Amino acid sequence: MSVRLNRKPLIFYPTPSRTIARFYFTDDEKARQVIQKVLQLSHEEVYVELQKILRDFSTRHRQITKVFENNFQNILHLFKNLKVKPDSLSEDMKLLIGAYFTHEYSVEAAAYFNPSIVEHPDQHALQAGEKRVVVSFRATGEGHISSIVFREGVIDADNNLHFKEPGNLDEMPQCIKRTVYNKKTFIRKLDEMDIHKDIVNVVLDKLKSKFTYGELQAGISETLKDVTLTPTKRKVIEEINWVADSHYEITFSLDTALSERVIFPISYSESNGIEDARFVRFTDDDGEVIYYATYTAYNGYTILPKLIATKDFYYFKFLPLNGKYAQNKDMALFPRKINGKYAMVGRYDGVNNYIMFSDKVNLWKEASLLQKPSFPWEFIQIGNSGSPIETPEGWLLITHGVGPMRRYSLGAVLLDLEHPEKVIGHLRNPLMMPNEKEREGYVPNVIYSCGSIIHNNELIIPYAMSDYASSFVSVPLQALLDELKNNHDK
Repeated sequence: MSVRLNRKPLIFYPTPSRTIARFYFTDDEKARQVIQKVLQLSHEEVYVELQKILRDFSTRHRQITKVFENNFQNILHLFKNLKVKPDSLSEDMKLLIGAYFTHEYSVEAAAYFNPSIVEHPDQHALQAGEKRVVVSFRATGEGHISSIVFREGVIDADNNLHFKEPGNLDEMPQCIKRTVYNKKTFIRKLDEMDIHKDIVNVVLDKLKSKFTYGELQAGISETLKDVTLTPTKRKVIEEINWVADSHYEITFSLDTALSERVIFPISYSESNGIEDARFVRFTDDDGEVIYYATYTAYNGYTILPKLIATKDFYYFKFLPLNGKYAQNKDMALFPRKINGKYAMVGRYDGVNNYIMFSDKVNLWKEASLLQKPSFPWEFIQIGNSGSPIETPEGWLLITHGVGPMRRYSLGAVLLDLEHPEKVIGHLRNPLMMPNEKEREGYVPNVIYSCGSIIHNNELIIPYAMSDYASSFVSVPLQALLDELKNNHDK
């Protein structure tokens, strides 16, 4: 490989001190026992205990009392059994009870990895040759639960990267909103996932052609009252709920810095993690810009490919990716339509790279083979390392390959601009392999990226080092393109 790499000295390590305050719950009986103990405290004892908590935690979390209020609301169903009217309780009592159902979670205590980079929506107040960027990371904490976090930075005229120090108050979304479902679309997704139609009809026949999340929950609750339901049928109903739970919208407060916003798993479909978000700045035919990200939702048993949409990184919409070929990890969207259609690269069979075209950004029913593992460093499997990047020479697609000892390396292919199903150049050898410093980590011998950017005639690749920390490398663009074109017929 003759292309020179410039590894940047900047490294992002996981920081255990970055925490969020989230709901903590074990089971109803234990929760009721805790509530009963708190209810026995005098007004003065409640006040003293609450003040202790506020002194210790109000500087660690923005609006911690709001968190306590929300978590108190989450356990209102327990008070009926206790024969206590929640409205009869003092505000201090409500907050104190809410505090007992709150805990700190260190979002990135274990790992800070698999980054992607896109142009920031705001490019004002910059010097010539500079670009403001958003870098997303997969942050992993206790229990190996993964979230999406962000850092805002600037690439200067010499392609050095400068990042703002993050604030100390990480923030969960201020607002969560569920969606309205179309019954036909919902049934189609269930069918793609081989969820039994007979049970689907038992639940959905109770609903109109369009229904809300709450109406579906009511229908599920009604169905579960049937004592004749077998364990298998009850499992199917859980899967129906899982799909419904994967549609939602979130909003962050305007007074949060980008580095403070944490997209923590919200729905059951992603309860064990939001994995490997590949962000892309997408420009529609009318010039409108929207940021999409494909990612993998994981609930501990099953994965569900999903899509994020945002215009400003304050408001985000989440929905599952539908279609036969949207059933595996490793999907990345092209940054614009091609010949009037959305385009996506993916690896639905777990081994090869495929290309897909669709009239809808979240429906992928057709695919064709794009690339097979061809060289020893990628014989086990290949995949993309982020969305293709448009250049005058063609679509530049950074790939990853898995070889002996399950070592992950980065590669590259060049696709035709108008017909990206045609590979017009590729690298015979890896563009980048883990060096001695990068091969040690949670998963050794792995470098991985979820999206790159071109700036000042260089390709800048953010990459993870052995599923632990992250750094950056720059590559002269023209030298890489020349190398790719030299291998078009080999």
